Amino acid sequence: MVYDVFMRTTLTLEPDVARRLKARMRTEGLTLKDVVNRGLRVGLVAEERNPPRKRFVVKPHHGGVVPGIDVDKINQVLDEMEVEELARRLGR
Repeated sequence: MVYDVFMRTTLTLEPDVARRLKARMRTEGLTLKDVVNRGLRVGLVAEERNPPRKRFVVKPHHGGVVPGIDVDKINQVLDEMEVEELARRLGR
């Protein structure tokens, strides 16, 4: 069951927020109450639509170093393996 409850409260606004609210009040001809309520609604809806994501954790593993392979030249090794595979398929 939903009840309409009006809550009177005191907010301490940071200076940049207060400036933006005053500017919005001037440009749109709204009261502070209207601007604050609208801003809070927008912010709350945005949070509901985009809930915090589960933290992504990288689980490192030891890949080891293969003797004779320079990890700085891995692309060269992959290219060579690709050429060898192609030659094998072509029967050379």
